[in-house]
Amino acid sequence: NLGVGKGDRIIIYMPMIPEAIIAMLASARIGAIHGVVFAGFSREALAGRIDDATPKLLLTCDAGSRMGKVVKLKTIVDDAIESASFEPNNVVVFNRNIDPEMPKQERDLDWEELLETKGENYVEPEVMDSTDPSYILYTSGTTGKPKGVLRDTGGYMVALHATMKQIYDCEPDRDVYFSTSDIGWVVGHSYIVYAPLLQGIPTVLYEGTPVYPNPDAWWRVIEKYGITVVFSAPTAFRILKKFPSKWITERDLSSIRYFFLAGEPTDVPTYEWGKKLLGKPIIDHYWQTESGSPMLTNTPGIEFLPTKPGSPTKAALGWDLFVIDEEGNELPPNEKGILVGRYPLPPGNLLTIYGDDERYKQTYWEVYPGRVYNTGDYAIRDEDGYFFVLGRADEVIKIAGHRLGTREIEEAVSSHEGVVETTCVGVDDPIKGTCVIAFVVLKQGYESSEGMKKDIIQIVRDQVGPIAAPKAVEVVKMLPKTRSGKIMRRILKGVYENKSLGDLSTIEDGASIEEVSSAINMMKGELGK
Repeated sequence: NLGVGKGDRIIIYMPMIPEAIIAMLASARIGAIHGVVFAGFSREALAGRIDDATPKLLLTCDAGSRMGKVVKLKTIVDDAIESASFEPNNVVVFNRNIDPEMPKQERDLDWEELLETKGENYVEPEVMDSTDPSYILYTSGTTGKPKGVLRDTGGYMVALHATMKQIYDCEPDRDVYFSTSDIGWVVGHSYIVYAPLLQGIPTVLYEGTPVYPNPDAWWRVIEKYGITVVFSAPTAFRILKKFPSKWITERDLSSIRYFFLAGEPTDVPTYEWGKKLLGKPIIDHYWQTESGSPMLTNTPGIEFLPTKPGSPTKAALGWDLFVIDEEGNELPPNEKGILVGRYPLPPGNLLTIYGDDERYKQTYWEVYPGRVYNTGDYAIRDEDGYFFVLGRADEVIKIAGHRLGTREIEEAVSSHEGVVETTCVGVDDPIKGTCVIAFVVLKQGYESSEGMKKDIIQIVRDQVGPIAAPKAVEVVKMLPKTRSGKIMRRILKGVYENKSLGDLSTIEDGASIEEVSSAINMMKGELGK
């Protein structure tokens, strides 16, 4: 009714409420291209996405709620449009009556008033080609402006419908699916919205964090609705590890059949903790915004392969993945290299980067020789064909000629009983070229001490080798993360080396940067002594 049709863009900047999913489905029905922006991004991040997508329409709310605090979304939208070069024709606002001071502009339209005046008449679905775009989803590059991943329609449907059975082993009339992600991320697009609904399976939508108002928030939901398959992130598990296990064990979780983890490598201590506490299969799997569905995974819906802690198992159906060196040579088992895929890729992968085909080619297909798809990740494939993802290839630490993945060092640090979360970064060193600095978050009840730091360093020496031993260990209360939970190592490295921090639009809490900066300054003072 507002003149939006096939190929037009719609920005959706909404919290985790049913109307947000309704908006996505309505957009898909008429052939429009939706661009969901996480409702926690800053006005600068939203403005950049408005300028890139040039949407006819923007959908938002008066406000959202996070950790009991009101997030004034409409104010952010107005500020973003003010600073953007492009202005949408209209902003449709769903008023939750959370922000009584919500600003209003001439371009604004009220969601419920539109339904009353325009009605809810049947709209014939648009006939789409398989390769017609369905949505744009922005993913941050290491530097520069965010990349708008452009997804197709038909291939994506095939991938999602197939993986719900092959990977997640879900069937109608039996399963209830709960992805703890947000619709602002690819997991939310694929496995909160589209995949469960394509299979006719109930999907649970949750607004909030796992620890508010109490650390049993998710587990209450699982118990209440008899959820059978859960999809979450290792970061969430590590957050919950800080609290007494009773918050989980006192809930009836007998309905759970599988608990899937993805978003970053699952360290072995976190995997073991979850498996012991839940007594359910914990399945680590690996994929990217670009892939739209899993790339490395176990496949309970076909055959449940033996699990190797720390490995997301083997390539998903349709993927031909292997490990190469920087010259493009395929490496033998157990040698570290870059994870790549052979052409053709399976259904559902990105079509291109929106408005920038050349960047798409340069980022994914022209980094290494041999026409291979570059995942950007560092990995090992063992003699049984199991993959171990070691972190981003641009985060590999080179020490005195040795190449070390951040994950293998972090695994060792995490094995200390007092460590709940860690990240290790390589920083410039005048002698070795690079040295390791470890940042750790401690469990409740543990205090920082020089003895503990020495113990952590010794564990790394014993488990990885003297070459990997951190030059220093620094205890902090929190680590800088993206809002999807990924630790931003480049921030730590940039602060330490006094370099530009680049795009911070996806960071969760700026206070963590200040704390880390303070810790680094203290550390440098100690090292200087």
